[in-house]
Amino acid sequence: MAELCKRPGCSGKIVDGICEDCGRPPAGKSLLTGTGAAASAATAAASGGSVRTSTSSSSSSYSSSSSSRSGSSRSGRTGHVSTRRTLGAGLLSLPALPSMDPLQLLLTDPSVPEKKRLCSGCGEQLHHEKGFCPMCGTEYCFVPTLKAGDVVGGQYEVRGAMAFGGLGWIYLGWDKTLQRWVVLKGLLNSKDEASAAAALAERQFLAAVKHPKIVGIYNFVTQGNEGYIVMEYVGGKTIKAIRQERGPLPVAEAIAYMHAILPAFGYLERQGLVYCDFKPDNVMLEDDDVKLIDMGGVRRADDTQGDIYGTRGYSAPEADSGPSFVSDLYTVARTLAILMMDFKFQGTYEFSLPTPAEQPIFAKYDSLYRFLLKATHKDPDERFQTADEMGDQLIGVLREVVADTGTPRAIESSLFYGDPLTHVDEDDEDAGDTSSVNFSLPPVKTDPTDTASNVLMAAGSTTGDLRRATLERAMKQYPDSLEAPLQLAETLIKSGGYGEGERYLAHVIELNPFDWRVAWYRGISFGLQQRWKDAYVQFDKVYSELPGELAPKLALAETAEHLGDYKAAIVQYDLISRVDPGYVSAAFGLARCHTRSGDKPGVVQACTRVAATSSLYTSAQMMLARALLKSEPTPPGAAELAQASEVIRALTIDGLKRHRLAADLLLTAIDRIKDKTVQPNSAVRLLDEPLQIRALQFGAERELRACARHVKTDEERIRLVDEANRVRPRTLV
Repeated sequence: MAELCKRPGCSGKIVDGICEDCGRPPAGKSLLTGTGAAASAATAAASGGSVRTSTSSSSSSYSSSSSSRSGSSRSGRTGHVSTRRTLGAGLLSLPALPSMDPLQLLLTDPSVPEKKRLCSGCGEQLHHEKGFCPMCGTEYCFVPTLKAGDVVGGQYEVRGAMAFGGLGWIYLGWDKTLQRWVVLKGLLNSKDEASAAAALAERQFLAAVKHPKIVGIYNFVTQGNEGYIVMEYVGGKTIKAIRQERGPLPVAEAIAYMHAILPAFGYLERQGLVYCDFKPDNVMLEDDDVKLIDMGGVRRADDTQGDIYGTRGYSAPEADSGPSFVSDLYTVARTLAILMMDFKFQGTYEFSLPTPAEQPIFAKYDSLYRFLLKATHKDPDERFQTADEMGDQLIGVLREVVADTGTPRAIESSLFYGDPLTHVDEDDEDAGDTSSVNFSLPPVKTDPTDTASNVLMAAGSTTGDLRRATLERAMKQYPDSLEAPLQLAETLIKSGGYGEGERYLAHVIELNPFDWRVAWYRGISFGLQQRWKDAYVQFDKVYSELPGELAPKLALAETAEHLGDYKAAIVQYDLISRVDPGYVSAAFGLARCHTRSGDKPGVVQACTRVAATSSLYTSAQMMLARALLKSEPTPPGAAELAQASEVIRALTIDGLKRHRLAADLLLTAIDRIKDKTVQPNSAVRLLDEPLQIRALQFGAERELRACARHVKTDEERIRLVDEANRVRPRTLV
């Protein structure tokens, strides 16, 4: 009877030391022991678990879908190549992993477990090491055909077998000519040398694959009726080995690995190649590098006849008949999920994901959950369409994850401009009054690849009727442009032409039904009409399309604030502010919502998030002082009065606003002493005045008379002088 997995919540079968459902070794065991550790670490080119299917159907339908979404695939952040020491665009760093001695990776007793002996012709289980399949008659052999000392191609001396993969044995070799280690991976076990040579000729296109994140292909050689790819030797460990050794990886680390490997998929896409069978086995970590290994299953995107390799739980639903660039990205997302969590990825969740209620990681990181939902959508058209687009959003998700460690880093978006907030009304006594909240969101950047981009750049300086006329001409001149109708819709919406704006948005949908900008501008339109529930729905759609961007989260926060859902608004404002402190509008929004919720400590904490280098720092400090002086939910104590005094003293402005704030501090302190909330204490000083009623009264009188000198009207001046006279203590003079 097969051994069952005993980990909590899992009842999968243990096959070859790994649970088929959760992908982990039995509880209390590790696969990285003895010779097994060497073999596991060495699966440099192994593809165990892969399934080969044959097809004559075209995959072009999925390939063409990539180009149908030009409006949603712009990227500007993932063109670089990350290394392990600067994983995730430098957001985190891990120690280098030293290369392993290749001789330590050789199998002492190379054999293929019976459960992995499958016929290459029909997939039937085979019970012997060699012979003919009883179902289809295909000849098979699971015994290594090369042994230590054999020389292949007159150049490569075999040192031994390292692993067995879906295409046969993988051998360690020594290049006698160039004096370097190599890996020989079998391609075909045929009945004659002519067939082996033909198979190698079909794979010659791999020789043109040159990328620092992809294992190097050196040569193609034959030995009798077998063909081999000669590849670069990469030591270190596969991510699979690390996952088996440590269990679920930290979220940031797993994201960083997948982000680092995405440039390799971007390169393959540009070369017109599909990888097909990506999984944790196929990423090697060595020193400060991350590499994609095992090129045995790579095929041309337009190939309609060749075999297709894939692994259950990783492959996209459509991949067995039409693998594409988009289905490759699906496997990257599935690998990311499997690295972070234990779940039945080959059973219950073969083509789905657990819910946030089932996985705490998803409950904690909503953006990560939305990212994986989009990347693994059953409809290829609904997924990320390019590696750059996917990497752009993934790095945004990583920023949110590492923000918990206190290492925020601003990264310029390729889709949106920055925080639009440039001014705060410092005279606003009620920071929680949402009626005064400006519905101002980061502008969308113009797509430089749009056919009308040059004309639209020139139209950027125009306004009113001239701008509308320019955009209408651009639409006629470039009928396939998405930017022209989008910008025209935006112009009309912001001038109150909501119906006309919607007409142009509908036109964009006809050109590209997947363009997220339509939902963005609809959200703005609904917001300006104060249809906040409708606006929230639209911005939530944009968030799901762009889970790594801050702008949609800011839109959701402002919309929730207008709806009076301060709890939801606080969640988004807080996240934005922690991820990028440069988004000061989030800090002010957070302060407003905490004020309305009666959370004075929350207001204080939000105000302190605005950096001293910000142009709005003084405004934040004034809001902080006012928050400390508020009587709700509890009157300020001596400590809060003293903190407010230090804040006001440090203000770099002079004039009416500062003197009014100083007067409010001293008047508040007088009231607190009178109602016995605060005890007089001459050792405590507020703006150089001891915490005594008489001294505070003189100080308040001084500040009020200073206010009177700065006001513009006689009426205001008389009112302030009267207030100063009332607060002044009685004297004999």
